[in-house]
Amino acid sequence: MAGGAFVNAGSGGKEYPGKMTLFVFLTCLVAATGGLIFGYDIGISGGVTSMDSFLIKFFPTVYRKEKRDQSTNQYCKFDSQLLTTFTSSLYLAALVASFFASTVTRVFGRKWSMFGGGVTFLVGAALNGAAENVAMLIVGRILLGIGVGFANQSVPVYLSEMAPARLRGMLNIGFQLMITIGILAANLINYGTSKIKGGWGWRVSLALAAVPAGIITLGSLFLPDTPNSLIERGYEEKARAMLSRVRGTDDIQDEFADLKAASEESKTVKHPWRNILQRRYRPQITMAILIPFFQQLTGINVIMFYAPVLFRTIGFGSDASLMSAVITGVVNVVATLVSIFTVDRLGRRVLFLQGGSQMLICQIIVGTLIGIKFGTSGEGHLSHGYASGVVAFICIYVAGFAWSWGPLGWLVPSEIFPLEIRSAGQSINVSVNMLFTFIIAQVFLNMLCHLKFGLFYFFGGWVLIMTLFVAFFLPETKNIPIEEMVLVWKAHWFWGRFISDGDVHVGATFEMADGKKGASSPSTV
Repeated sequence: MAGGAFVNAGSGGKEYPGKMTLFVFLTCLVAATGGLIFGYDIGISGGVTSMDSFLIKFFPTVYRKEKRDQSTNQYCKFDSQLLTTFTSSLYLAALVASFFASTVTRVFGRKWSMFGGGVTFLVGAALNGAAENVAMLIVGRILLGIGVGFANQSVPVYLSEMAPARLRGMLNIGFQLMITIGILAANLINYGTSKIKGGWGWRVSLALAAVPAGIITLGSLFLPDTPNSLIERGYEEKARAMLSRVRGTDDIQDEFADLKAASEESKTVKHPWRNILQRRYRPQITMAILIPFFQQLTGINVIMFYAPVLFRTIGFGSDASLMSAVITGVVNVVATLVSIFTVDRLGRRVLFLQGGSQMLICQIIVGTLIGIKFGTSGEGHLSHGYASGVVAFICIYVAGFAWSWGPLGWLVPSEIFPLEIRSAGQSINVSVNMLFTFIIAQVFLNMLCHLKFGLFYFFGGWVLIMTLFVAFFLPETKNIPIEEMVLVWKAHWFWGRFISDGDVHVGATFEMADGKKGASSPSTV
């Protein structure tokens, strides 16, 4: 089987004891609300940029170009560098902030990164809601980006560390579920505020970002530290008590011993940013770069950032475009729930491969449907039935993303790094994600203007490449204890060459997909 997938693993062929307790469920639920701020922003920006009152105040040239000539090229009517700078400045700020968040997460714990992110996002929301000029808008967006950088760096790691191995996928995907709920809430709010008379509805939309920011800010104050973080910072007895509480059992000796061994190894690493470049970490750093890179090249943010703008571009009216964005938001939430209930049973690879195939087919169909009507001239109009067909295939595409590359793009990188470089690895993951989110947000409207319907084929080509990459190079990580993940790479047909026996710090046996047993050689760390 390509990828050398695992069926199960554990120390000595057994799983660590542990169950879903009410405490760990509520803890992970509160932490996952950090995804609300990211999702709300993704959904809100595209909606306000399709509101006439917002464009008149801040981007009058875009408004005049849209209204002056109704027959203008449909592909180019919203192309404005200043408009895309408003949207994409957040992601550049998040990229930079994630590197600082790495140090905060490692030194002070995961919860304080979440708290800092929430407070900064709160200030940014207030600035945007009160904005009187483009400069205020962009400064507010930068503060929002800092908040997103801190939350996205700390929340997935927190969830992966708190969850029992066999439930890690489900609990970690709570982060992605909150992102989708944030997007849906933003779409619904945009639909409502667009009808406010007086042209100030966009202020309500932007200012309401303070609500999800307030939730994670207050929630983080009540969150406990993860056992991994407590051990990393020298609080062994607190770590032992917390591990017992989150696992719902006193039988934690094996897992605690492995966490402690990982912590001892991590203390020998003085420079995690330098050590992460070592040969033995080549598989993890490759995934931390390529998975978020590929996630953005699925084209999903084209849909989510600019859903209202995109739907207006293909012939929908203003209200209809906002409602279409709401529909895709509902699909996003429901499909993410599918992932939550299947990821630990079916595994990561199955969802990646199925979702990629579904997205590829839909992108080809959507590009073809738009190409038939608009051609390369960009002139034309979609009938109600035809436009509904386009929306239907976009929804099927969104569903494929929502149960594959959406949640797994955050889950897999957060669970594969050893403790000694985990914060640095997650920062790389977030930074690459934000870098390409920024680039795509910055160039999308220009690409749409030049590539026209071929833009969907462009992203479809990348989906094909990333699906093949998963098939050959991503091993199965379900049910693997997070501190034993090195066994996955050691047994892989390609990545195994980068890892020596001395790099494996836990003696273990494991079962391959073909039923054969393997064993790692215990090392003296």
